[in-house]
Amino acid sequence: MILIADVHGATTKLRRLVSTLGEPLLVLGDFINFIDYRTCDGILADVAGHDFVRRLIELRMEGRFDEARALWRSSNDGREEELWARFAELADAAYADITSALVGAGAHVTYGNIDRVDLLTKHLPPGNEFVDHGRFEIEGWTVGIMGGGVKSGLNVPGEVADAEMEARLEGLGAVDILCTHVAPAVPQLQRDVVGGMSKGSPAVLRYLERYQPSYHYFGDIHQPQATQWRVGETRCRNAGYFRATGRGLHHPAA
Repeated sequence: MILIADVHGATTKLRRLVSTLGEPLLVLGDFINFIDYRTCDGILADVAGHDFVRRLIELRMEGRFDEARALWRSSNDGREEELWARFAELADAAYADITSALVGAGAHVTYGNIDRVDLLTKHLPPGNEFVDHGRFEIEGWTVGIMGGGVKSGLNVPGEVADAEMEARLEGLGAVDILCTHVAPAVPQLQRDVVGGMSKGSPAVLRYLERYQPSYHYFGDIHQPQATQWRVGETRCRNAGYFRATGRGLHHPAA
């Protein structure tokens, strides 16, 4: 199987990958490009301008997260309905574009912290399966898939409370391979050295410690301190940042 995460609008790269598929594809969330920390491009820049995005990125990279949240709230003040309507319009077009690359892929797809599930499922082509959370037999492996990101205080649509994520993970039971969008709360895996924010999931870490799956694949962290780590017997691997790499991560058949 091939795993990818953090597609973020890389339609051409995704279409190229799908055209060469000879094995199952798992997409671990974050389909649209809301904000690119490298270039300041994305839906937010289309709505609020590049200067606003640059300032927001600067605050987050400096660890001034309260100020970043305040800047975000002030930019919306009195314009909430107008801005959210524009965000929705651009997001709908972005999902239509990126999911067009999955025609014929037969992929298992889950959502990331920035994803709008309603728009993702609306545009997902037939033959691809959306997974909120569930377990599957793929190439001889028992695979658990869990979508969503951790709470950040920014009111991002795909965020899931820790207690809710833990309950969903417990519902999966023991699996050979755990696939999530979010990283486990391991310092070396959870911090984006460009974005500056640590956003690993304690619930995912507790699951790994309890069930010890052979592998854990995740995304969300675009420029991590480490791409691989071990939690007990579990080998953890970051399957992103597809927008930048255009490459899938191959998992060997059983």
